Amino acid sequence: MASFLQIADDEKGYDLDLFCVPRHYENDLDKVIIPHGLIMDRTERLARDIIQDMGGHHIVALCVLKGGYKFFADLLDYIKALNQNSDKSVPLTVDFIRVKSYCNDKSTNSVKVIGGDELSSLSGKNVLIVEDIVETGRTMQTLLSLLSECKPKMVKVVSLLVKRTPRSSGYRPDYIGFEVPDSFLVGYALDYNEYFRDLSHICILNDQAKEKYKV
Repeated sequence: MASFLQIADDEKGYDLDLFCVPRHYENDLDKVIIPHGLIMDRTERLARDIIQDMGGHHIVALCVLKGGYKFFADLLDYIKALNQNSDKSVPLTVDFIRVKSYCNDKSTNSVKVIGGDELSSLSGKNVLIVEDIVETGRTMQTLLSLLSECKPKMVKVVSLLVKRTPRSSGYRPDYIGFEVPDSFLVGYALDYNEYFRDLSHICILNDQAKEKYKV
């Protein structure tokens, strides 16, 4: 079972005025739930765990866009630093895939994989899928099913966040940063209709903002 840092359902979070939050988002957020510094410390530990488990293998790190790009970049920076300062090192190459399953704040139950036709290049490879958040788990299960058809040698999944939700299929990634409440979270590249990717901290979106940025 993957270890993780649990953010409780009754977590009070932090007042926005304690942190640097872009002025254009100040009225859109309820609170900061995971500060940027805590994200970075947890990401560094995940990098160490991945090196420990997969060190010595050539790994293709597969970034799930768009929400995963910030976590992906920071995780790979930590792996790169460990490669330079550790007995174990991981030869890394990178690839990207885009998955879309949301409209506004609701899952569409329809998973679109863009770039899936290129998954065949992962045949026989050790693949590390890097995701920002796992909610119901159905998106990741769809991606893993597509990937299995290409016969990779090994597949591991790391997700920064896993949401506690009654809608969960029961799927759990191999590596988890934080387990979070069933709230709509934005920031650190997690978006709401493409907004809030430019927010450093992970925050809870308020109801007025859901209407304000609705498509």
